[in-house]
Amino acid sequence: MDIKKGDTVEILTGADRGTRGVVLRAMPKEERLVVEGVNLQKKHSRQTTQTGSGRAIKSGAVEFPAPVHISNVMLVCPKCEKLTRVVRRSGEEGRGRFCKSCENPLDAPRK
Repeated sequence: MDIKKGDTVEILTGADRGTRGVVLRAMPKEERLVVEGVNLQKKHSRQTTQTGSGRAIKSGAVEFPAPVHISNVMLVCPKCEKLTRVVRRSGEEGRGRFCKSCENPLDAPRK
């Protein structure tokens, strides 16, 4: 999987098409990403009390970002601000991920 936590991505399909956000969590086995502010779902929680302390847990609707399939997003290059594919390469500057259009390293190259 070429997209990591902290990368900026743009949504390609669905109701949130064209929205850019930061990846909060990457799930490589499921091929899914959680993107900030995208695919927001509501979950209603019932008010309950914890045993011993007697405190009540807040009830109501909680909004959270749900996972998006990796095929529905594309990485945004931090330098050229274009949608790009990732190229993995090793050279004099080290190995790592590079932008396909501007050849800019996407993260600090490893030795």
